[in-house]
Amino acid sequence: MRAELIMVGTELLLGEIVDTNAIYLAGELADLGIDVFYKSTVGDNFKRACGVLTTALSRSDLVIMSGGLGPTDDDLTREVVAEVLQCPLQENSEVLRDIEDWFTERYGQLSMPPHNRRQALFPQGSQVLANSVGTAPGFFLAKEDKVVIALPGVSLELKTMFSTQAVPLLLKQSSGERLVTKNLHFVGIGESGLEEILADILQTQTNPSLALYASGGTVRVRMAVKASSQAEGFQLMAPVEEEIRRRTKEYLYGTDGQSFEAVIAERLLTKKLTLALAESCTGGLIGHRLTNVPGSSGFLERGFVVYSNRAKVEELGVATATLDMFGAVSAETAQEMAEGVRSKAGTDLGLAVTGIAGPGGGTESKPVGLVYISLSSAGDTIVQRHLWKGTREQVKHRAALMALRLLWQATR
Repeated sequence: MRAELIMVGTELLLGEIVDTNAIYLAGELADLGIDVFYKSTVGDNFKRACGVLTTALSRSDLVIMSGGLGPTDDDLTREVVAEVLQCPLQENSEVLRDIEDWFTERYGQLSMPPHNRRQALFPQGSQVLANSVGTAPGFFLAKEDKVVIALPGVSLELKTMFSTQAVPLLLKQSSGERLVTKNLHFVGIGESGLEEILADILQTQTNPSLALYASGGTVRVRMAVKASSQAEGFQLMAPVEEEIRRRTKEYLYGTDGQSFEAVIAERLLTKKLTLALAESCTGGLIGHRLTNVPGSSGFLERGFVVYSNRAKVEELGVATATLDMFGAVSAETAQEMAEGVRSKAGTDLGLAVTGIAGPGGGTESKPVGLVYISLSSAGDTIVQRHLWKGTREQVKHRAALMALRLLWQATR
């Protein structure tokens, strides 16, 4: 079944609200094994909305519309569907009574505004989708080989109506297959590099299918397979996943909802390792990410934001001579920061970052984006040099991510 989404509302086109309904519907339809091929957004205009729906029905089996079911004159979804499918609007007396009762229960003796009567109108042949959390009912209309589902634009109302009423109706229309997905997460390698490693798998796989997505310095491989059950889907994925893991073990850190910092936290807790942080250019960002993990107090002892040279000397014991000779952004300073914070905190590990986030402060020998990361342990101190392009915020986030990657690698 080919599906299409039409999101109705001038406020969407003006950027006044974020369209989260499309994200929700696309994900839910994927889980049902229904492919979404197109998504359109149209304002509250009868002629344009009719054109969009006509186009959608010419190429898709299922069209889901969100919004335009309210009581005002610019709520036109009912009229648009009636016009395009040539199904005249009819008043549903039961729905009208429910809307009147809703106003009575909510506002006492206040009667229903006359405009709300429009919400009891439905294209001929529709099956009403009741709204248990609002006043705008939706509808399900099957005509010949096409299905149109109209849902409210209010997110809570849409989600409730879709999950409780539309899904059972869609299951009767679909083949019974569902889409089973699993995500593998990677760090320390770009999308193109990972694509090169997995090139033959990406080119030959159809079920499961694979797709790569890059975001914030990490890469996600999404495996998707159509199967009659989740168990069957995972079984079909298993050989492909095993081969991907074999090739990418240097970069693969987790699956599905696992965050990078949560994986690191679990490793530190399991190994009973304690950590202290010394952050300069990241300004506490590493500590922020680690403390987002519940139970992080079990491994994170303390953290210092040592932005100035004075702070590096007074808090961590970095030698003034080191700063004078090599500068704050140097391998030597990063090493002394890591060793100093580990010694002061009495922890197993000390992680330090110093760099130039920009946009100013760079020189020919030390350009903007230059960052040194150091990790100190009882047996060794590692120092890494990185140089990134990007905005100040991008450099900070990349530095925090690579610092966490160093910690992840060193605690394997």
